[in-house]
Amino acid sequence: MSGPSFDSVIPATASPEVEFISLSHLNPSTELNPVPSRGIDLKYFRKYVAALEDSGYDYTLLPYGSSSADSFVVASAVGQLTERLKPVVALRPNTTPPTVAAQKLATLDQLTEGRAVVHIISGGNDAEQARQGDYLPKDKRYARTSEYVDILRRAWTEPAPFSHDGEYYKFDNFGPGFAPYGGPIPISIGGQSDEAFQVGGTKGDIFSFWGEPLDDLRSEIERVNAIARTAGRGNPRIWVTFRPIVAATDELAWEKAREYVAKIEATYAKAAFRAVVPGAPQNVGSQRALSFASKAELYDRALWTKTAAVTNAAGASTALVGSPETVAAAILDYVDRGASLVSIRGYDTLVDAVDYGRHVLPLVRQEIAHRKATGQRGTLQGEHLGNYGAEYAQFATAGR
Repeated sequence: MSGPSFDSVIPATASPEVEFISLSHLNPSTELNPVPSRGIDLKYFRKYVAALEDSGYDYTLLPYGSSSADSFVVASAVGQLTERLKPVVALRPNTTPPTVAAQKLATLDQLTEGRAVVHIISGGNDAEQARQGDYLPKDKRYARTSEYVDILRRAWTEPAPFSHDGEYYKFDNFGPGFAPYGGPIPISIGGQSDEAFQVGGTKGDIFSFWGEPLDDLRSEIERVNAIARTAGRGNPRIWVTFRPIVAATDELAWEKAREYVAKIEATYAKAAFRAVVPGAPQNVGSQRALSFASKAELYDRALWTKTAAVTNAAGASTALVGSPETVAAAILDYVDRGASLVSIRGYDTLVDAVDYGRHVLPLVRQEIAHRKATGQRGTLQGEHLGNYGAEYAQFATAGR
């Protein structure tokens, strides 16, 4: 069985390493099947984290919100429940002073023997920021992030006590701080405002995007890279996030997608998972997602925007729809535009995580290995996926 192909010959060096990210869920509640809970289902969480490790993911994001579990504590649990998975701590600067955050992150890095990563969220919604006493306007929040990053890195590397007197932080004779396991911890920054690009390009090791049409995202990647070059830095790694909807064939995947979006729309209409915030979102990423959705439902090979439309683009919500071969090929299209960190998390969380690990990740890695070995693009092969439907049904039944 042949699959999607890629045209042209490429140099072997043009194939970057690609790593995969998921998001750790604390209980089985989903947009498809909301379960009223604000707590942690420990049995489910253990199973979920083990599934990520077993399925070949490289990282897992521990999200943060004013009413969520603490991302530092959950990241520490992930570190102890796994041997290889890298926990990514989502952190808002308004919640933790930078010297304290540096200690916490370095402690996590020591406990996980160098696996810690931090994703800094400057804050895209005034109301959510105000819930924890943060009333800075958006441009000031990004300026604070810039100063925060400088302090983090200095706390991890300064061999002697140091003082700081900045616009947002002031302290005397801190440190030397508690050191990370190896070197400085990778810092990820996201957002699509002008301020986000400036801070991410000049300070971030990683810059994160939500899934957008290929040409539009490529322009955004070029923009952040240009800022990095102007600052005399190497390009940050590019992280892009999707919510794939996968089935044995493209036709079955689209049936599943239509079923999913009806359930998601009903869930949001009842505010059973989270309420759709009326009006235009404040953050530029959501505004862009809704703009794309208003122009077309399908872009490029498999990018579907209907899921963003029915949720008012509340968080990462654009889907990749198709067979494992189609979704893997779509991911590689983004790799060809510059992405090297790919976050894929589903709407049927645990089942989808295992599903992607069995059927999507291997195809992407197969193609990357082929390019490195031959210097040519290949054709995705999926013969080993012939029992996809039966495996999916079996796991879905067991997972419930």
